[in-house]
Amino acid sequence: MGTKELIRLILVSGGVVLVDQVTKQMITIHLALHDYIVVIENFFNINHVLNPGGAFGFFANGSPLVRKFIFLFLSSLVALFILWFYRKVARELVFLSFGLALIFGGALGNLIDRFRFGKVVDFLDFYIGTAHWPAFNVADSAISIGMAILIYHVVLNKIPDL
Repeated sequence: MGTKELIRLILVSGGVVLVDQVTKQMITIHLALHDYIVVIENFFNINHVLNPGGAFGFFANGSPLVRKFIFLFLSSLVALFILWFYRKVARELVFLSFGLALIFGGALGNLIDRFRFGKVVDFLDFYIGTAHWPAFNVADSAISIGMAILIYHVVLNKIPDL
């Protein structure tokens, strides 16, 4: 991995972590837990919640010890794998490297929360009537966009043999 690829990783991942942590800090300072601000009536709120589980509340009701193992240990392993994969493809697959950097930055943002609070701060709440999409944050958005880029490359068979 060259200097240009390393700078790309640092800027994209670092930017995600910075925006993610700043927005979460603003939420925790200015909005009490479970309070919300209606942004667009019947569609979007800013809602301060803590998610003890994974994406969409996965394992939220599981044992705290199991959650801690899964979300700290395995998340760390996944982040290391993403770094390894990034190093392999960054030079020749720039678009994919952006996606991997987004995933890495999002994983770090949520991992920071898990180390700090044992849970992840979520606050973006989209809904129609009473049907709510699970609350999420900037890190989750970066992971989702990065995964879409990764899936695009997998579906079009644009990933070289490693």
